[in-house]
Amino acid sequence: MSVKTARRGEGSDSPGNSSRGAHTTGLEVRDLTITYETEAGPLDTVRNVSLNIDPGEIYGLVGESGSGKTTLARGVVRYLPGNGRIKSGSVHLEGTDLLKLKKAEIRRVWGRDITMVHQDPNKSVNPSMPVGDQIAEMARVHLGLPKLEARRKAVEMLTQVRMSDPATVARRYAHQLSGGQLQRVLIAIALTTNPRLLIMDEPTTALDVTTEAVILDLVRDLLAEYQTAVLYITHNLGVVARLCHRVGVIYAGEMMEQGPLRGVFKEMLHPYTLGLLGSVPRVDVDKRDIVLNTIPGYIPQPDDLPAGCIFAPRCLGAEQACRAARPPLVAADGGSGHLTACRRWQTLRRAPQEFTTIQQRKEFVEPTTGDVVLEAKNVKKYFPVSRVRLWDLLRGRRPVVRAVDDISVRVRKSFTMGIVGESGCGKTTFARCVAGLEKATAGEILLEKKKLPPSVAKRPVELLKKIQMVFQNPDASLNPQATVGSSVARPLALLRHLSKGEIRRRVEELFEAVNLPNDYIARLPHEISGGEKQRVAIARAFATDPTLMICDEPISSLDVSVQASLMNLLSELQETKGTSYLFISHDLAAVRHLSDWIAVIYLGRLWEIGSALEVFAPPQHPYTEALLSALPIPDPDAKQHRIRLHGNVPSSVDIPGGCRFHPRCPRKIGEICEQQEPPWQEHGRWHRICCHIPLEELIAKQRAGGR
Repeated sequence: MSVKTARRGEGSDSPGNSSRGAHTTGLEVRDLTITYETEAGPLDTVRNVSLNIDPGEIYGLVGESGSGKTTLARGVVRYLPGNGRIKSGSVHLEGTDLLKLKKAEIRRVWGRDITMVHQDPNKSVNPSMPVGDQIAEMARVHLGLPKLEARRKAVEMLTQVRMSDPATVARRYAHQLSGGQLQRVLIAIALTTNPRLLIMDEPTTALDVTTEAVILDLVRDLLAEYQTAVLYITHNLGVVARLCHRVGVIYAGEMMEQGPLRGVFKEMLHPYTLGLLGSVPRVDVDKRDIVLNTIPGYIPQPDDLPAGCIFAPRCLGAEQACRAARPPLVAADGGSGHLTACRRWQTLRRAPQEFTTIQQRKEFVEPTTGDVVLEAKNVKKYFPVSRVRLWDLLRGRRPVVRAVDDISVRVRKSFTMGIVGESGCGKTTFARCVAGLEKATAGEILLEKKKLPPSVAKRPVELLKKIQMVFQNPDASLNPQATVGSSVARPLALLRHLSKGEIRRRVEELFEAVNLPNDYIARLPHEISGGEKQRVAIARAFATDPTLMICDEPISSLDVSVQASLMNLLSELQETKGTSYLFISHDLAAVRHLSDWIAVIYLGRLWEIGSALEVFAPPQHPYTEALLSALPIPDPDAKQHRIRLHGNVPSSVDIPGGCRFHPRCPRKIGEICEQQEPPWQEHGRWHRICCHIPLEELIAKQRAGGR
């Protein structure tokens, strides 16, 4: 049953039947300038931005953090904080001037004609109400439906977003749903009123790559049916390539380039766009092949903008004329709508090498050489279940959470072992066992052939120095009341017992190694950017000259340009210091770029392991195949074999029998998968896959699917 609701003033014709890009423009923004009142005076944070989005069109807005993406979106819908205001410009939504509406009128527009899907669904869903009631509330308030019909509407909307068992889900609370399910609930809420404009602000950033792929497919299909104008904000260029029709590139509050997706991605006409796309790691090359391009410097502050082109201080192709006058946004190609704010766009099109560093091929090192630094043998980590069911007690069972269930890996000197898998698969728990932050239930962990005590509290100083960690969120690992220099100095004092003079010299050396100036040593964490904080965290980890460094999602929350610089940094430090990495991430492109070996984990167990070259080529375990299929590639022409994993990762308490992956496996071959543990199969000398399907059959199926 169709659940679309005709907009006010429309006839009985479904809006889903209207053609994309019809005569009416969905959203039209012209010369919008947004100002914030500060202690230093008014600051224009978004300046003279223009864009339009047709009904049924998805417009991707990309740029680094601090570029003004979210501020622009909030200004468009008049949802700025108290010190923010629209200084000039116009915003029309299907002919209605939003800037001229009174406060009471714009409040009626919010939720009815304009809806929003945010990054973190946990902060957007009311934890004290069943999710179905929240959808029904939208239908009652904005559509005027009676209670019974509104509840029916809620179930219909959950069906529309492809929620399994929607009637049951409607009665559940937020804490009873997974992140992917909650994001579906938010999409259902947003589409209940069939809005004219939908703003999606990083809606899949916090999700696994497999869940993200399913959500993106859902969004694309639903929005094509609803004919809603969509402003999609993200820093993930692969998501933009997969989902959007047109794209705008914003920098320091100004539009640098915009146009059709393929035109912008295939023929970049602004150095900033070129820099962003050059910063993205690719699955066909890695650290042995290229050094990722990066964008030097930082986004200027609104109170310290350069006189000419605002990107000129970071542009390798900037000339004196670029620094003298602000270039306008001009049409580059007839009527294609491809616009650029670079005065040298014709040179950029003809000779892009003048605007970027040349990626030089590096010497390849065979990933099987070198002494073994870390060896984990049959590591297990079980957690007791706090609440035990009466049935289990009567049967004399004590259920446990089998977070890590018999994992064995080896990491050689100067090499990187990448560990991939969905959230909850056991990646971080395994790493914490290696670091001694969790006491392994069973198994052995050896560092340089010496058995490690299971708890970090029982490890001597000499061993503590040899294993260090870099966490995902540097804000949580840096003392906000201490200078970043003192954070780096602390392990030098505690673990290496150096004098004050030696510590000062060593801290300066470490800051130089991670490309931070010495004056940063005296700064507090809130005085530096997220990428700079992560550089400090890396400097602190290298302070003790570790043998093994554990990197747990160290770049996942950062911009692509910052990610590239940190990946280059990790590669450089590994080359100079010989440190081995255990690199944990759900970003397969980053893992592919940095890793020599890759281990694939699902539900606490290892399913595939081998060199990065082997794991990314058939044969692959069906789970690895699905992970790679879900990877968003920043190329609109990329052809990917589409495999989607439906359902959630099963509970680590009630693990399925037979192959643990069989309930979600797209290549399940029958009862053998449900009843028997799969065997390990060797492919070549180093590549191993745990699967019932013969490797020759896997190769044939995967190559046929990739065509």
